[in-house]
Amino acid sequence: MSDTSASGNARSNQGSAPATGPSVNVLGQYLKDLSFENPRAPMSLQPRDQSPPININVNVSARQLGQSEIEVTLTMEAKAGTGADVLFACEIAYAGVFRLQNVPQEHLQPFVMIECPRLLFPFARQIVADATRNGGFPPLMVDPIDFVALYQQNAARNQANPAPQPN
Repeated sequence: MSDTSASGNARSNQGSAPATGPSVNVLGQYLKDLSFENPRAPMSLQPRDQSPPININVNVSARQLGQSEIEVTLTMEAKAGTGADVLFACEIAYAGVFRLQNVPQEHLQPFVMIECPRLLFPFARQIVADATRNGGFPPLMVDPIDFVALYQQNAARNQANPAPQPN
């Protein structure tokens, strides 16, 4: 009989001590904030010759809750249209509480900022799709996000512009 941990490693439960590899448990996930604006309704629902540009911004933040518990919040902002011609604006903050165990310290931040939002994303994506559909528009299906690239961009930006150190 074999058992698979969150890291994907198979281990045997036959008389040996359990492996102490990295593990992640989702203790809970929840909607922290949701906003949908349809500022030009009902005119915004009229047929259009072309689709408006859609701008999507994504942010990930984390905060320590306990010794091994971390809250990770995935924030997405989506706008269809520009300037005074905005058809809709949707903002969501979707969070999860994760218990991380046996993750080496040098891998903790990348794990939290890449793997945790990757687990949250499908749920946040569905909420955005439902909100836009319920607002009278076709459901906005946000393309999958490369959280590795997002993490690397933020790390490069932070190296170029280090935060001021408190006195």
